[in-house]
Amino acid sequence: MKAILMTAAGDPNVLQLADLQEPTIQAPTEILVRLKAAGINPIDIKLRSRGTFQPERLPSILGCDGAGIVEAIGSEVTKFKVGDQVYFCNGGLGSHQGNYAELTTIDEKFATHKPKSLSFEEAAAAPLVLITAWEALYDRGTLQNTLQSASTSNNVLIHAGAGGVGHVAIQLAKLRNAKVCTTVGSEAKGRFVRDLGADLAIAYKQTNFVDAAIAWTNGEGVDLGFDTVGGKLIEQTFPAVKIYGDIVSILEPPADTSWKVARTRNLRFSFELMLTPMLLGQVNLQAQQAKILSECADLFDSGKLKIHVSEVFQLADAAKAHELLETGSMTGKIVLAI
Repeated sequence: MKAILMTAAGDPNVLQLADLQEPTIQAPTEILVRLKAAGINPIDIKLRSRGTFQPERLPSILGCDGAGIVEAIGSEVTKFKVGDQVYFCNGGLGSHQGNYAELTTIDEKFATHKPKSLSFEEAAAAPLVLITAWEALYDRGTLQNTLQSASTSNNVLIHAGAGGVGHVAIQLAKLRNAKVCTTVGSEAKGRFVRDLGADLAIAYKQTNFVDAAIAWTNGEGVDLGFDTVGGKLIEQTFPAVKIYGDIVSILEPPADTSWKVARTRNLRFSFELMLTPMLLGQVNLQAQQAKILSECADLFDSGKLKIHVSEVFQLADAAKAHELLETGSMTGKIVLAI
């Protein structure tokens, strides 16, 4: 099969197209998937530049997100049959093979049926960002459904709302009847997030987002702040969150972060790393994430959720795709077509 091998840690040029032996089913509950597309995520960039979690196993195949067609099944598989279309987040961290390839294997517990309404490229763009936003808002941030009246709606601040995680998070928050404000870097992105349902787009380059969020909530601050950017922005978000509010970040705070404002306002801080089940070998938790994807498939097919793919590259051009993602300020997701 054709695959993109990461030969060493370094710049995008370490990603090389290679001919490899096809993977085979190793366990009775595994399926063999002919991949049609693979999503590209910031974690891929970090692993490529710094090294995978198992550097001794180089060369390695990156790519956590995949979508394709079941080509063969193990003797104990009950969830899928040959010919089924699937999508999933699995592999690509250095141990199990990733999805920058024509074929891969995966335990049936970790995959789910692809949304019928999505192309393979759209489906491959979705899993990691979907699970991240779902867990951050619904589990870490405990965003509840508030149907009683407008006065009980949660106010949510989502940073980088036009990005991969952000544009999904806006939609998931609106599905829980929240009011959403989000930071954007341009007017075009402002239009994009408003089309997704955002109530307020804050042009952070021209406007202080804390002042805007405080004014938007009549001086109280948002119930939930969701950081998808990291760095100093984590600390800068503290005063935008109401007293006894929540803040969730998908990044590690800098060592010099001052927690004084967060402590004074009695904020609850949570981390969200959707890779934890895969990294720590927590099979039941990874299976639970597949259930999230199954629920999201229904949302896609009922028109309540959508994924935005901004660029599609061919498998051989994985290095170019990495170069584009590294420029930052992407709208939606980048995908490899296989």
